[in-house]
Amino acid sequence: MAAAEPALTVRRRFPRPDPAHVRALTGVAVGWIVDAMGRQGAIDHRIRPLSQATTFTGVALTVRSRARDNLAPYAAITYAEPGDVMVIETGDYEQASVVGDILLGVARNKGVIACVTDGMVRDIDGIDELGIPVFARGLSPNSPFKDGPGEIGLAVVVGGAAIESGDVIVGDKNGVAVVPRARVAEVVAALAAVAQKEAQMDEAVRSGASEAAWVQATIAAKGVRFVD
Repeated sequence: MAAAEPALTVRRRFPRPDPAHVRALTGVAVGWIVDAMGRQGAIDHRIRPLSQATTFTGVALTVRSRARDNLAPYAAITYAEPGDVMVIETGDYEQASVVGDILLGVARNKGVIACVTDGMVRDIDGIDELGIPVFARGLSPNSPFKDGPGEIGLAVVVGGAAIESGDVIVGDKNGVAVVPRARVAEVVAALAAVAQKEAQMDEAVRSGASEAAWVQATIAAKGVRFVD
């Protein structure tokens, strides 16, 4: 007789980024992070902040949960470390929530600082009381079962982005960006140039600029056809 499928498959140990690099990305606007990665890295806009708290930077702890089930997210709390972001793939399931304020409260007590999911959440008032940023597709009071199967610590796809445990996840009101662990040092190094460029553009606006300085040079180089 074939063995029954286990309720959970868990990768307990995975490489984590240098804490100094995580600190360097903390407080940086998601737009800057994206610019430092070559104008990419944000997840789908439909995964949006639902909580009052929106800003976070942490290390991904990935979870794959069967539709309408949250055994895996509950079990993932056991393996969480302070500063982790729980990232939950549900296959874009919208008929029931995958987490609520109780699960997230226990996770926060373990040190989880945020939750990002392509599914739904519930108990938004309780979530706001927790003060934990939660990004999801929406709200549903329908509750999940707790049977599995599910996966913890393995690769997931959330909002069109492939995410590994150990990647750095950054969120704010504008959305969520994923910095692959292998690129964290590169992104940190690129931020100085992004900050300098942003400062220059901000100063031009404050000085009364009515046209971006680069526009005419770009048009001259690429050509323009006037039809009037």
